Amino acid sequence: MIIMPVKEGENIERALKKFTRKYERTGVLKELRRRQYFTKPSIAKREAMQHAIYVEHMYRDDE
Repeated sequence: MIIMPVKEGENIERALKKFTRKYERTGVLKELRRRQYFTKPSIAKREAMQHAIYVEHMYRDDE
């Protein structure tokens, strides 16, 4: 559970913005989307390897 202390007289928009940032940093929504369907470990490993290759190519192209 996320606890957001709001100071006396603090702007509600500012408090909501702080809450939104804190919520995104926890990764709750990302975890929820990841758990919506099952991914076999072999497929997850393959996707991670493909992403690593992609990132490596991106860094090599910059040099």
